[in-house]
Amino acid sequence: MTGLEAAAVIFDMDGVLLDSGVHHRDAWRLLLSDLGVTPGPDFWRCTIGRPAEEAVALLLDRALSEAEASALARRKREHYGRLAARGTLPVLGAPGFVTTLARHGVPRAVASSASRDDVEAMLSRIGVREHFEVVVTAEDVRWGKPNPEVFLRAAAGLGQPPAACLVFEDAVVGIHAARNAGMRVIGVTTAHTARELLAAGAERAVPNFEALSWPV
Repeated sequence: MTGLEAAAVIFDMDGVLLDSGVHHRDAWRLLLSDLGVTPGPDFWRCTIGRPAEEAVALLLDRALSEAEASALARRKREHYGRLAARGTLPVLGAPGFVTTLARHGVPRAVASSASRDDVEAMLSRIGVREHFEVVVTAEDVRWGKPNPEVFLRAAAGLGQPPAACLVFEDAVVGIHAARNAGMRVIGVTTAHTARELLAAGAERAVPNFEALSWPV
């Protein structure tokens, strides 16, 4: 891929910019414990890339009212916030890669299923918030991934056509969302294997950003 083929770059946050998977898994585990539910060994996989309001219904395997889903999602985010306050690290090489894009004048956005409060706090914590002109979060969309809305809004905010955008995603549903938006995707193997990400539609998979330069 060349710089001309990708005029802008859009990042998911959790598992792409932020090595936050362990905190999310523990937060879900704490919520389920609150509810008296014992999760299976891979329970968290269905939550990856999804808004918490959608993920909680999948974890409990039952339909929830909007009010109940919202309340449980808020409790999960409170658990996550307490855990993350103990310390969260960026994915290896991510801050440097974002800085490189900024230096080259490449338009940059974040398109995340997390809440705006979480996104703003976490991007600031790893020192990259200032490098993003556009940040789209769960509050900004009606439909979560794999619906393409979050990526289409990010592209529109950057003033770029979807086909000109390159996405970095760690979640299968996120890759589906980006592909549904007509964007190219590179998978980051922090949550799924390279095989799973490629099968979902990523054109390549990388473990982190340490070996990446621009153009990719």
